[in-house]
Amino acid sequence: MGNLIPRLIFRVTGWKVVGHLPELKKYVVIGAPHTSNWDFVFGMCAWKLYNLKPRYLIKKEAYRFPFSLFLKATGAIPVDRKGSHNLGDSLVQMFRERDEFVTIICPEGTRKFVSSWKTGFYYVAMRANVPIVMGALDFGRKVTLLSEPFYPTGDIQKDFGTIRAFYNNVIPKNRENFEIENIRPEGRE
Repeated sequence: MGNLIPRLIFRVTGWKVVGHLPELKKYVVIGAPHTSNWDFVFGMCAWKLYNLKPRYLIKKEAYRFPFSLFLKATGAIPVDRKGSHNLGDSLVQMFRERDEFVTIICPEGTRKFVSSWKTGFYYVAMRANVPIVMGALDFGRKVTLLSEPFYPTGDIQKDFGTIRAFYNNVIPKNRENFEIENIRPEGRE
């Protein structure tokens, strides 16, 4: 896709890239809020404009020919969301085996409203000893945002407070599918 099409899309729609990537070779990016299919379009444009070459998770149902050719070329990892699998273990192994590895994970796991976030991204970062970078598409201001990297401390409640603070003023595409109070670890009140 190069950078020409993403630049054109951002110029025509009025979007701007804010911030810069960390000068690190390995980290987990969390992409939120995830409330619309447009998140993928603008997110992909953003990572092209940041010159990021991440791997990202996508439901296996979307990974069908001919779309699978495009998805594979852009770093997609198909995920079977049914049944048990060792996705976290696989991602940790990828971090350990590669000199450079960045993955984008949407902790909501869906575009629908959720009452809490999945914690896989957190534990992958902990086990791989890599930082988390928070990424957001703010549809209210039409800007992409990136946090400074932070290493999870193991105090998941405290760390989720840091994450919640970053997303506090971000406006998603579909506001009814996102509540800031729901940025909390899955299964914890």
